[in-house]
Order: sequence, then C-alpha cells, then structure tokens
Amino acid sequence: MTLERVSRRLSWLGYGACALAGCLWGTGFYFGKLALREMSVGHMVLYRFLFASLGMLPVVLTAGRRRGPRWTRRETTTLLIAATLGIPLQFLLQFEGLARTTVSHASLMVGTMPVLLALGATIFAGERLDAIGWVALAGSTVGAALIVLGGRSGADSAAAAGGPTLAGDLLVVLSLTIALGWILMNKSLMQVHSPLAVTAYGLLSGTAMLVVWVTAVDGPPPFARVSMTAWLALAASGVLCTATTTALWNWGIHHVPASRAGVFLNIEPALGSWLGVQLLGDKLGPFAWVGGGMILAAAVTLTVRGEATEAEVILE
Repeated sequence: MTLERVSRRLSWLGYGACALAGCLWGTGFYFGKLALREMSVGHMVLYRFLFASLGMLPVVLTAGRRRGPRWTRRETTTLLIAATLGIPLQFLLQFEGLARTTVSHASLMVGTMPVLLALGATIFAGERLDAIGWVALAGSTVGAALIVLGGRSGADSAAAAGGPTLAGDLLVVLSLTIALGWILMNKSLMQVHSPLAVTAYGLLSGTAMLVVWVTAVDGPPPFARVSMTAWLALAASGVLCTATTTALWNWGIHHVPASRAGVFLNIEPALGSWLGVQLLGDKLGPFAWVGGGMILAAAVTLTVRGEATEAEVILE
C-alpha cells in the first residue's frame, strides 16, 4: 500500500473518529442535567472525570509500556497548561453555565465552536481554509441553530421550569473559548507524542486538579444519597462522553486538519437538541430537517474536499 493511500485512509478514519466523538458529546448536556438535580456543579464534574479516569486506565497502562519520545520540560508544561484549560476551567464554567440556562440554549452556544476552532487554527496553527470551507462551517453552524430552534416548544418548557439566562449562555461561550486553547495545545503535542498518551496524561492531570479544587471549595462529594439514575448518568458522561470522546477526538485531529474537523462539533448541538425534543415529546419541525441537511452537506463537503491530508499530520 502506497504512502498516499495510507494517508487517505487515515484521513477518512480521522473524520470518522471526530464524527463519533461529536455524537457522543451530544449526550453530555442531557446526562449532566440529570446529575445536577442531585449535586453541585463541582461535584458533578468531579465524578464525571473520576469515571473518565477509570475508563482511561487501560490506555495509561498501554502508553506506559510503549517506548515513545521522552517528554521535555517544555512539553510537560504545555500538557499541564492544556489540562488546566481543558478540564477544570472549561468544564466547571460550562456546567455552571448549564445550571443557569436550558439545554437548548447551551446546545445553541456550542454551535459557535467550529467557527472559533477554524479561526483559531487559521491564526495560531497556520492551517488554511478556503472560501468554500468557511461557507461550509458557517452553514453548519446555522444548521445547528435551526435544529435547536426546531425544538422550540421543548425550550419553552425548560424556560418555564427555570429559564435561560444571559449569564449562563455567556459562561458556556467562555468555556468554548477556553476549550480552543486546549485543542490547539493538544494538537501541537500530538506532533511529537501519540494521541492516546496526550489524552491519558492530560485527563489524569486535569482530574487531579479537580480533586484538589472541588474538595477545597465544595467539600467531599456526596455518595450515600445519590440515586442510581444519577450514578448511571455520571458513569455514561465520564466513560462515554469524556474518556472515549477525548481519545477519539485527539486521534481524529491527529490525522486531519483541526479547521476541517471542527464541522463535526456541530453534531453535538444537533443531537443534543434532538434528544431534548424526543424526551419532551416534541416533534421535529421543518427548521430541524433543514438544519440537519445543512450540517450533513457541510460535513460531506469538508470531508470530500479534505481527502489530501496536510503535511503536518504524522503517520503512525
């Protein structure tokens, strides 16, 4: 098999990994809302990452047996900064925002992430995105917004129970801006180290920071009075929505440009909104169908036009 064919195959697998990560991330807000009924934001995030750390143990053991490049002091510092941005800061802010707003509004805010990612990758990582790429990303973001608006009756029900707030929406956007730094730092580390090693060490470092911070601020996490529903939601959000998605995403952007992979982040608000509509008994309206078509068209456009993987991608 020629190097070009291997590169093309890895590119397609990279897009598939990013798409699957987007699907799993789409369930995160729903599971988070279930757990937030019984505990504080800090405790919920801490439990989520403790479960994620358990899911990462096989990866840590595997990474420890491999003889990869040694971590320099600078790389270790970058890893710790990325872990700080990507775990304690991003998730505590994001779910504090979710606690102050509705799932529909939080999902809509997540729809801004691909544009932020493409802009950041273009400015800081030297990636290039042509006019068609920018149109595809914009269309995908508009499509996500249409899907969220398509479940408007569900959003109204949530607003009646608690209601969205500007502060909550802005906290979610701020968390996405912080996540941009985490993504770009991880991508730079993965030019030297394997995606699994970067994922595992970053997640464990960030979880250790969470343990110290949450215990000091919120006290020991609750245990005896937590329902089985909350435990299952926490386990799903930790193992599926955190450990699995982070590994898939890091592996994916290791083989495709981050600016092109960003379109698959719009699966998260699309699926999150769809789950909310289904759980609330609402029906998808015409806006939702149009929005889904726009996201699919954008994903196909960027994937087909991005077959030639850029030189910065390292083949394993």
